[in-house]
Amino acid sequence: MTSSHDASVAPILRVHVLREPEPESRALLESLVDPNVVLTYGDELLPPGPQLLVAGRPDQRYLDAAPELHTLVIPWAGLPVTTGELMRRHPDIAVHNIHHNAGSAAELAFALALAAAKRLIPGDRALRTGDWTPRYTGGGIVRLDGGRALILGYGAIGRRLAAYCRAFGMDVTGVGSDSAPEAVDAMLAESDVVFVALPLTAATKGFLNARRLALLPAGAILVNVGRGAVVDEEALYRALEGGTLGAAGLDVWYNYPLDEASRASTFPSRFDFGALDNVVLSPHRGGAPGTARTERERMEAVAASINAAARGDEIPHRVDLEAGY
Repeated sequence: MTSSHDASVAPILRVHVLREPEPESRALLESLVDPNVVLTYGDELLPPGPQLLVAGRPDQRYLDAAPELHTLVIPWAGLPVTTGELMRRHPDIAVHNIHHNAGSAAELAFALALAAAKRLIPGDRALRTGDWTPRYTGGGIVRLDGGRALILGYGAIGRRLAAYCRAFGMDVTGVGSDSAPEAVDAMLAESDVVFVALPLTAATKGFLNARRLALLPAGAILVNVGRGAVVDEEALYRALEGGTLGAAGLDVWYNYPLDEASRASTFPSRFDFGALDNVVLSPHRGGAPGTARTERERMEAVAASINAAARGDEIPHRVDLEAGY
């Protein structure tokens, strides 16, 4: 199905959106793209073949059906593993993504840090039963003011987190996965709170392993809003269970529902993180998916990428396929 835009302005840019947005989002997208953009939608590529594809996980058949394709725009942050594997076989197609939800992810990351530092969840649970004990025991409460924050992954999310941390009086260091291992180890040993905002790549899988978690000072807090597998699953559980890691706030996991039917009955890990009072669990909602504002900002970011291509400008957020982000 084609948008109602006047496509008479040359040169035409043909864009196909693999997953058709909801009607309100679609109308917004069509109102934002330039007049020389022709939009089509759905899982069938309609002739003439698209030059730009908006899709997160295309497969080979879509690329085969689009010989004129020169750009793939992933409508979220990150690069799915399967998409990276596919697009590395097509180096002539540029891959870009969008960072529309970085602010929301950073907000949730800091909320998790506060909830973990103040033991909000166990305190809430106890008081609901009339138990005031946590008030008198201290309960592992940590002050962030004057503490040291290390942000692993200093991109759109990490930079926002740095601003929040500084506003709370914290000393902040931000690094990428390409930092020298010895430097990362030294910074971990001096950090009260570690935020993980790294993408999952071959270089970052298991980046925080048992050895590195053991470097953290007693009582340290770990917050992960990057990808679950960046932190070794068993090592994280053992560190929290044994108390060598003070607390954690986790929004990304190791096991996800496979379909809609399993959404209400899928545990996020093979380990029982839910039994630990020093963990705050969040069901991967840092990007606020499905909210009206997020979907509006998604369409705005996608439209900005499309318009840049239509105008011959540089499209934002080019993905380095070899690096994986």
